[in-house]
Amino acid sequence: MTTDPEPQHDGLDLDAVRETFESSADFTVGIEEEFAILDPAVLDLEHRFEEMQAACLRDELLAPAVKGELIDTEIEIRSGRGETFADATDRQRARRERLFGIADEMGLALAAMGTHPWANYLDQHIIQTEHYRRLEGDLRWVAQRNNTWSLHVHVGIKGPDRAVAVSDRMRELLPPLLALSANSPFLDHRDTGLHSVRTEIFTRVFPRCGVHEPFGDWARYADFVQLLADTDSIVEATQLWWSVRPHHSFGTVEVRICDAQTRGDESINLAALIAACVAQAAIDLDEDAAPEPLRQREIEENLWRAIRFGMDGEMIDFRERRLVPTRAVLEGILEWTEPARQALTLEIDLPERNGAQRAYALFAEGAPIEEIYRRAVAETRKTYAPEGAVSGR
Repeated sequence: MTTDPEPQHDGLDLDAVRETFESSADFTVGIEEEFAILDPAVLDLEHRFEEMQAACLRDELLAPAVKGELIDTEIEIRSGRGETFADATDRQRARRERLFGIADEMGLALAAMGTHPWANYLDQHIIQTEHYRRLEGDLRWVAQRNNTWSLHVHVGIKGPDRAVAVSDRMRELLPPLLALSANSPFLDHRDTGLHSVRTEIFTRVFPRCGVHEPFGDWARYADFVQLLADTDSIVEATQLWWSVRPHHSFGTVEVRICDAQTRGDESINLAALIAACVAQAAIDLDEDAAPEPLRQREIEENLWRAIRFGMDGEMIDFRERRLVPTRAVLEGILEWTEPARQALTLEIDLPERNGAQRAYALFAEGAPIEEIYRRAVAETRKTYAPEGAVSGR
């Protein structure tokens, strides 16, 4: 992974990708956070990405870090490669300050939830790049429907076989990580009854998305990707939208399952847990201590539980054939990752309640959805840029 924007190539030269992983370094970290662009008065989505991007490109710190993500009401910032987790978070916090400062100057607000509670996806515009226009032509309604926001975390893994094996191991950890991140209970002015409706919109609709079957090693992974390329199913590696994937340009394992987080501290905390999981999976692999991967149908069962109930639910321990409260599953993950957390100096606390739980508690008290969202937007401004507006230009 580099500190530069994503390289402008298709990532399908698999010999070159193998070399990227061979030369990668273990446990570097990169964080990617997506924000909705809003009118601060009424909190409707604003089609202002191109203007924000232009302002960010005039800022030395943000220029290599800002990116568009399909729709013109969304903006993403990236930490770039951090040699340590602390390095990545320091980079990201500085970029957050600048981004929120620019939003303030432009009379805009930024939100960090998995969905916008009332925006109509039919009103979305695809940003004007060759990449996203091609996706719009290929995916049609699927591309139009995806007005969602998420958190992605990259962790460097050296070696192509190790990267595939770690991705395989991470599959069964995706449901509890999603449950912890759940932060999209509202859509179309309604309580959906779900804790992560974002996952239903993106993961269940896009092709080559969700949780892939285990590949086992690089040869089988590369063979499948080459087949997709040879049959014109994909024209670039970024069309592999799996919820965990080896990233061809950066030599990382990228975890993509999580909703965007309303609170900046919770976003960092979640990123730390993801980094710990990826690192511990690699440690177990090196020590020949990794369990057999769960079957696809087993992971899908827990994924639904995460979508529907989030942190309020239970998950199935398929090896023990019993139900376990989701919070207890996450506590078990903290215990399992202790060696990695110590090695990488990661401090992680499970929040008392996550974003969806807080939103549902307010809703149960009678707060209207519009007020709940307004509170969330204010909380995002307070916790992502606590030092105030800093444009640095």
